[in-house]
Amino acid sequence: MKKELSAKDRDALIEIVHRRFAKHMHRHKGITWDDVLVRLEKNPKAIHALQAMEETGGEPDVIERDKKTGAIVFYDCAEESPKGRRSYCYDYEALMSRKEHKPKHSALEAAAEMGIELLDEEQYKFLQQFGPFDNKTSSWVRTPDAVRELGGAIFGDCRFGRIFIYHNGAESYYAARGFRGRLVV
Repeated sequence: MKKELSAKDRDALIEIVHRRFAKHMHRHKGITWDDVLVRLEKNPKAIHALQAMEETGGEPDVIERDKKTGAIVFYDCAEESPKGRRSYCYDYEALMSRKEHKPKHSALEAAAEMGIELLDEEQYKFLQQFGPFDNKTSSWVRTPDAVRELGGAIFGDCRFGRIFIYHNGAESYYAARGFRGRLVV
């Protein structure tokens, strides 16, 4: 992913995000594009995180506004788990535990490098009211410590019109499993 965006690339990214925002107004009732733009212009790190989300196929869009801070919150809104973030195990510990056939990366570390955070279970379910998302894929979900300490991790998908949260070994990875993130601006 690019570290520095040219003014032209930045403007192109802002235009992509703006078009998506306008196309899906049901996702962000009560939030104006001007609100979003002001926040983005004050936060260059957010622009880089949005670029990373976009480059990996996340199709970021505004989903909520933090009631306490007024922050704008982007979620990955790609119909399926972002293509550029699939075949990852859950975290670095899981990646290092594999002796052979290691995946290329882990979801938690990739999210941190991008400047975003994995959705937790409640955020994943919240996102689904604007979907459905992950009808053919699944997405790692930020896993409670108690589950992770036992070697597991959780992921979600949407099948048969329902949201399912499952478990797997944290070291597992599949071509159809990626992760979704959120960015608070």
